[in-house]
This record gives sequence, structure tokens and C-alpha cells, in this order.
Amino acid sequence: MRPAEHEQGEARPSRRGVVGLSGALAAGLLTGAGATYAATAAPRSSGPPSAGRGSPEGTDPSGSVPFRGVHQAGIVTAAQDRMHFVALDVVSDDPQRLRDLLKAWTIAAERMTYGAEAAPGGAVGGGPWDVPEDTGEALGLPPSALSITIGYGPSLFDSRFGLADRRPAALRELPAFLGDDLDPARSGGDLCIQACANDPQVAVHAVRNLIRMGLGTVSVRWSQLGFGRTSATSRAQQTPRNLFGFKDGTANIMAEDTAALDTHVWIAPADVPGPAAWAAGGSYLVARRIRMHIEVWDRTPLREQEVIFGRGKLEGQPLGQKAERDIIDFAAPGPDGQPAIADVAHVALAHESNLGGVRILRRGYNFTDGSDGQGHLDAGLFFVAFMRDAHRQFVPMQRALASKDVLNEYIEHTGSALFVCPPGLSGEQDWGTQLFGRA
Repeated sequence: MRPAEHEQGEARPSRRGVVGLSGALAAGLLTGAGATYAATAAPRSSGPPSAGRGSPEGTDPSGSVPFRGVHQAGIVTAAQDRMHFVALDVVSDDPQRLRDLLKAWTIAAERMTYGAEAAPGGAVGGGPWDVPEDTGEALGLPPSALSITIGYGPSLFDSRFGLADRRPAALRELPAFLGDDLDPARSGGDLCIQACANDPQVAVHAVRNLIRMGLGTVSVRWSQLGFGRTSATSRAQQTPRNLFGFKDGTANIMAEDTAALDTHVWIAPADVPGPAAWAAGGSYLVARRIRMHIEVWDRTPLREQEVIFGRGKLEGQPLGQKAERDIIDFAAPGPDGQPAIADVAHVALAHESNLGGVRILRRGYNFTDGSDGQGHLDAGLFFVAFMRDAHRQFVPMQRALASKDVLNEYIEHTGSALFVCPPGLSGEQDWGTQLFGRA
């Protein structure tokens, strides 16, 4: 652990100390340019999106996720199976160059979400002597419910681009947390792109082509591939499992719960007065790379695992209850007469009733990045969550988990970033005009 990267706090209890208690509660492992291109084109495999672009939650009959709407796609969109996430730094100090890139990205991203190449005839249409404007690996593939979400980090609003007065007040770096072992090479970034799809090649193709377009304006700071979603964002989806084998995100905010989204996820106009008003309707994105010590967990008895999480492994039921979605009763006794769910269990610490009503929308993915060179898998949870204010929601939640959660014996946070994701685009609006305002 790097001493400068954690804060002083209460010592964490050992997992052995909690096993004698009767339980824990798990809502899931937490916290845990190019030129501007024309918008008409021959699609990879399907035509332009049909009418009805206003709802980012679902897909149209062609399997594409509407790109434009009140909110960006990829937040409450039904969670896809795969993800490619990239954080980038802007290497040019020219505001116009960044603005032009964001405009070009808007056009290319919209095309790719309905199954088209990044540019018309991009893979081969330029002829044998031109550099292709699409890398080609997604030719013939359907849209696969691709969604592309953009976000901006606090560092983008420094003095380089004249954006300082447009920075939302809540867009400031996250504090250090007890137990963090953050790698600067896996943290931060001027901006981010999240591409989610049901085909990993479609997601990778989207990110690859946007990076290609940004050559000379942006450079990759870090990236993460994810598989096996660890959250459901729609009631139509079953609760998935994390790499520890437990159901993850049972109590997540769902797309159908619009009142909860307004309260906990979407930035309200009152939150961003003055020049920052462009961010209203957007959301803050917290990304945390959580390394899971798989080999140690795999040698842990089942009962101990369930006590640490506070849920049964097979059904996902809260300890002391029978079904996954049974109401959690923190007073319900276990076989020994003590509460079935321990107060230092993962889910107890993350539950809204113990956090003053704080909730977040989780949208994470499992990852496996080979081995660490010492015979252990480099695997875990790429935690992604959206919220109205990270400092009022994520920070108190993570502080509680970092100081007391027995699960910390099996995990460590190795990467961290915060971004503000703008609202959706309407009409012919583009990301560049949205961020910079009209010239």
C-alpha cells in the first residue's frame, strides 16, 4: 500500500473476527481527429436507426440502441454483456482542435451504434492508396446493442481550453480511501469513452476507431476490457454474479424507477447553475478497478463467504430470509440468536438504510487481465457507477466500506477515476458544441 494514497481510519476487522457473527448483507461487490465525417453511409450490416430515438433504455428492432435522447445511452440502457472502457488525455492545447474532434466523434459514434462503419465506405471505399477511415474488424457484424458514452474528468477543466468556468462544482477529484493501492497509470484522465455491446468485437471496434480519429489530439491513458456484467439495470434482467460467485446488484436502481433516477442519478438544473448548466441531465461516473484475490477466496469455506457478503451463495437471499428479493431485516436472528447479518458485512455497510438513504446506479463488469507474474490471476471487478453527486453518494459509501468491510481482506482498489457524463444530444447537436457552447 502506498502510504500517501490512503487516509487514516478505523482499523478493519479481520474476516475471522466476523465469522463468529451471524451475517452480512450483499447488494453486490462494491466499492469494489480527425476530419468531420458525413452522417450518411452504407452500414456494416443494418440501415440507419428507425424513428423513436428518444428512449435510451431499449433497442430498436434492428438491435441498435438509440444514440440521441434526453440522457446518454449506456447509463440506464439494459446492461450489455461486454464493455471496453478507455480514459484519455488531451495532448493538444488547441481548444478548436478538441472541439472539432468531439464533433467528429459524435458523427462516428452515432453511425457505429446503428451498425455503420465509422465513416462512409471507411474500410475500403477510399481505394488502395488511402488510409482507411474504418478499421474493418466489425464489417458484417450487427449493432449488438452498442452504446457509446462520453465523460469528462476534472483535469479537462484547467486553463488549457477556456472551460474552467464550465466545470460543475461536484466535478473534483475523489479523496483517498483507506486501503487504496492506486496505480496512477490506471487512474484519472481528461475524458473517457465507455462502449458496451453484446459482442466484444463491436465494443472494441468502437473505441479503436474513436482513438484512431483522435491521433495527435488525444492519447490513451489507460483502458479496461470487461465481460460478464455484474449489474442489472432493468427489471427484465436477471441478477448476474461476480467472480466470487455471488449475485451482484440485487438492490440496484433500475431503469423503470424514474423517481429514483431523478433523485439519485441525474444531475438536476439546481446542481449546476450558471455556465455549468450544460451538465444538467447528465450524471457522474465513478470507475474503480478492484483486484480480487481469487486464489485466497477459493480456499475460504462457504459459510464464511456467505457471512462476509450477508447473502446465500446459491439463491442470493439475505441471510435470515428465503428469496433473493426478500426485504432485508437487519434484526432477523441467525441460528445462534445473534443478528443473521453482521453490521460489518458488505451489504450492511453498503445498504441505503445505513447510509442516510444514499443510492447509486451500478454498471460494473468482471475482468481477467492474465496473471500478475507471481502465479496469481489478475482478475476482479471493474466497478462503474453513475450518480447525481459522487462526493455525497459514493464517498460516504466507500469510506464506510473501506474502514469496516471484511471483504477488504480479499480485494484491493488499484485504479480510480471520476468523470461527468453530459446529458443526451438532441437534434443535430454534437459533443463539441455541448461542451464548449456555441461560438
